[in-house]
Order: sequence, then C-alpha cells, then structure tokens
Amino acid sequence: MMANDMDPKLSAGRLDEARLADNFSDLHPLLTAHEAAVAADRCYFCHDAPCVTVCPTSIDIPLFIRQIASDMPLASAETILDQNILGGMCARVCPTETLCEEACVREKAEGKPVEIGRLQRYATDALMADGRHPFQRAERSGHKVAVVGAGPAGLAAAHRLAMLGHAVVIFDAAAKPGGLNEFGIAAYKATQDIAQREVDWLLKIGGIEIRSGQTLGRDFSLSDLQGDYDAVFLGIGLSAVRALKLEDEDLQNVENAVDFISRLRQAEDLQEVPVGSDVVVIGGGMTAIDAAVQSKLLGAERVTLAYRGTPEKMSASQYEQELAKSKGVHFLFNATPVSIEGDINVERIHFEQKSSGEVQKISLDADHVLKAIGQIMEEDHSLPAMQEGKIKVDADFKTSLEKVWAGGDCIGFGEDLTVTAVAQGRDAARAIHTALKGEY
Repeated sequence: MMANDMDPKLSAGRLDEARLADNFSDLHPLLTAHEAAVAADRCYFCHDAPCVTVCPTSIDIPLFIRQIASDMPLASAETILDQNILGGMCARVCPTETLCEEACVREKAEGKPVEIGRLQRYATDALMADGRHPFQRAERSGHKVAVVGAGPAGLAAAHRLAMLGHAVVIFDAAAKPGGLNEFGIAAYKATQDIAQREVDWLLKIGGIEIRSGQTLGRDFSLSDLQGDYDAVFLGIGLSAVRALKLEDEDLQNVENAVDFISRLRQAEDLQEVPVGSDVVVIGGGMTAIDAAVQSKLLGAERVTLAYRGTPEKMSASQYEQELAKSKGVHFLFNATPVSIEGDINVERIHFEQKSSGEVQKISLDADHVLKAIGQIMEEDHSLPAMQEGKIKVDADFKTSLEKVWAGGDCIGFGEDLTVTAVAQGRDAARAIHTALKGEY
C-alpha cells in the first residue's frame, strides 16, 4: 500500500516538532574522548578474545580498543574498517548485546560488558569526520565486475573488489544507494543521514560506479551481465514480504512494516508521517520492534506488538524488547492473527492465544496494522538455483550460474544482519578476485 492510499483518518503531526526531534534523537549519543578512554580502559585485551570469535566480520576488537586507549582513534577506525567497511552503521545497528558484548569477559564476570559498539562508533565517526579514506586501490586489473544491489552486501563486495584493482558497476533498483541501511533501519538508530554519508565515504576508494533506478528483470537481465562483465555479485536482498493469508488483508491501513519504516526514514518532516491511534504490529523480529517503537514515537496512543510465540523465541533480542516496553509498546505473546475486520479501513484484528493448552480469542481495536512476519524472495526463474526460497551458494559464495556469486539476505545461510551481509560481501569479493586471477 502506497502512502497516498492511506486512510486520511490516520493522523500526521500528532506531536509537535520539538517532541518529535527529541523522540528521534540518537539512541546512544557519541562518546566524548574522555568517555571513550574510560570505556576502553575496561577492556582486558584478551589474547584469545571471545568477542572476536563471535563477530561475523572478525574485527580485531582488542586491538581497536587498545588504539582508542592510546588516543589513536583514526588508527582504531582503520583496524575496524579493514574487516567491516560499513563499521560506522554496524556500530549503531549491530545487536552487540547478543554478539561481541554478550561474549565479553567483563559481561561474564560482572554482568557489564565493555561498550564495544559505542567504542566502534567513536572510532569510525572520528575517521569520517577527518574525511580521509585510508585504503588504496591496487594496480588496475582490467577486469569489470557487476554488483546487483547497493545494500550492505553489495557495497562491501564493491569496495573490496575496487581495493583489489577491479572496476565495479553497482546496479540498484532504489533511487539512492544504501539498501537496508538507508530504507529499513529505525530512524533513531541512523540519525544525521549516516547511511548516505557512509556510502559517500566508501566511494572515495574510486573505481565504483552506481547506477540507481535499475531493476533486475526490467532494465537488464542476469544473462546481460554475464555477457558484459567478467563476474557478477548478487546482493539483492529479499524483495517481498510474507502475507498473513487472511481475508480482508487488503483493507486500507494494513501495510507492510518495511514500507512504513522506509516512508518514515525518507521523510523530510516527521510531522508529515501518518500513523494510527491504535497500531497493531504483527511479528517478532527487529523490523517489528522498529515499526512498533517508531509508531509510538510518532504519537500513536496505543501500540501492541503481537507475536505467535514466547518472548524467548523472538528473533529480536531481549534488549530490543525492553527498549520497546520502555517506549510504551505493549506485547501480546502466543497470539496468532485469525481475521481482520473492517469496511474500507481496518477497524479490528482478532487473535487466538494459546496458554496452558487452552485457546482463547482476543480482539484488538486497530486503525493501523503493520505486518512484519518476514521477507522472502520473489520467484524469478532467471536467478541461480534456489534452496528453501533463497539462492544456493557454495563455501565461496559461488552460485549455480557461471561467473555469478551471491551474498547477504538473499542466500541461504547466516543470520539476516547487516554485519553478516558485510562479511559475506567482503568474502565473496575475495573469491571473485581469486577466480579472476585464474586460481579458482
């Protein structure tokens, strides 16, 4: 459902400009130099650091924290970005509470980990403010590589390929690059246009061209790219959203949460973003949490997040669940939607809730329903071989098609996280480089 299809009963400007600015300010403000030094001093600089083991991009965390402790934030940033070229955004959105910080020895001993995420942001923000790009391109290889998708996986692949001397052209369907980081992350996690600033910084490596508004299957085909380029990387993400498969699911004001989040992220004025009074979000992942919290921050009176399982089964972390509760989001667990009620506009949604072997029916008033029950790939027979609804790849991210690799959310292994997509794009680029040198 497009924004202009929204029921005019949904209200924009529920809160004044000052309140909105406060609500959507930085969730975790940038550390000062003194705060960063104090936080870095808590690190034990473990030799066999468990935080590194669980980091999908294998950043040398003890080293970058030691560099901050030694007042070398730019060197620290280079350590981070060498492994994770989107380290600035990942510092803001990576679920550190279930990855590096959960594994931290301080967390195990004291219940209070080193603030790895905030320290990573301190270093990478310092480098971006400095303006320089510490990586240099290798001697030009003469090879051209096409990257489809300008999200985290595609951008990471493109940067690594450019570093290795290859010319890269990125094809992206959106009006501007960034993918999930630009269109799918909660606004209070990605303030000050960080996604676009990070893309602009990344492109300083040179050798990368971005062609926006170019859709696979409409403006070009995969076979076109196979013929015109020496290699192809697919970082196309997941373009479709699962349906509830309920009658009246097409009522006005029943929409996909990703569309709602994208509309909010691209709004120049938050007072122009419409939201319901009684909002019901269906799902249990980060998209559901982001949609629910932002609905409340926009001024919705009641926001309920309904999930079919228990709190422990939610893919959203306990930290994110607690954040939502602190903003006034109500949770309804073990609840499966069974019907949607309304005339033209949604008015009510009905659930069956299981508890102690019994099933009870629950009805919630709703003038705005946001669906966040997972994304899937649209069927496309021109794509490589699929497995369980995603592109099948080998250990080197090679697909079933000649000269085609893939990574990120569109492939069938790894968690659907920005940091995982970056790691896969980086590693696929290395595999492509090996193949282009004739060593594959």
